Amino acid sequence: MNRYQQLERDTPGGALTLLVPEWPAPAGVRSCSTTRAGGVSPSPFESLNLGKATGDEPGRVDENRARIVAALGLPEMPRWLKQTHGTQVVTADEATALPVADGCTARRSGEVCAVLTADCVPVLLCDSAGRQVGAAHAGWRGLAAGIMESSVAAFDAPPADLLAWLGPGIGADAFEVGPEVREAFLRKDPGADAAFRPSREDRLLADLYMLAERRLAAAGVEQVYGGGLCTYGDAARFYSHRRDGRQTGRMATLIWIEA
Repeated sequence: MNRYQQLERDTPGGALTLLVPEWPAPAGVRSCSTTRAGGVSPSPFESLNLGKATGDEPGRVDENRARIVAALGLPEMPRWLKQTHGTQVVTADEATALPVADGCTARRSGEVCAVLTADCVPVLLCDSAGRQVGAAHAGWRGLAAGIMESSVAAFDAPPADLLAWLGPGIGADAFEVGPEVREAFLRKDPGADAAFRPSREDRLLADLYMLAERRLAAAGVEQVYGGGLCTYGDAARFYSHRRDGRQTGRMATLIWIEA
């Protein structure tokens, strides 16, 4: 089974390439990940950069964000966050003035949760009744600190009633880390050793998708979908901080309840 569908959406400024999750979310729950195609930002941000903390011209980012709203027919501008690789989760009501948080949830239709990534794994959540949705930014620091646990705890429904979808992130063949990263996960979960394998010298390759799945499972979420993409290895579609350095853009992964 495919984990997503790739769609082209026309806007007055050109076509956007979008990834739409294939997961058994209830009717009325809408979700999407952007790619780097279809915006106005020049190199090295070409072209649909949605991150304002990247060094890109803010006016271009605003135009790119407006294109996403138009292409998806969003009821409002997404609730953007100031992400810090932490564990703070806010509600959409609180996310009106760029709060410091790495997760957001919404209970009302028309409120769009969003996270920005360029290697970290974006995680979408919803309950089986479609009454609440959420998005989380899951890099290794956030995963080790507990962003999945915080996100799951922000839901009214029990964890076993939640569904999760993992969007575009860096793949297990490209994410090289130091031994301190493995140690951070093993302190909570000795079984996380399965997500690491030797690389050069004392370095390790880490499977960020597996680590996210393990933290979700530990939080009680049994229905997990998505994964299988690599931002580092697919420069045509995705931004990658690890591949391109600090001068790169950001994709958005969004979820909302249809009005």
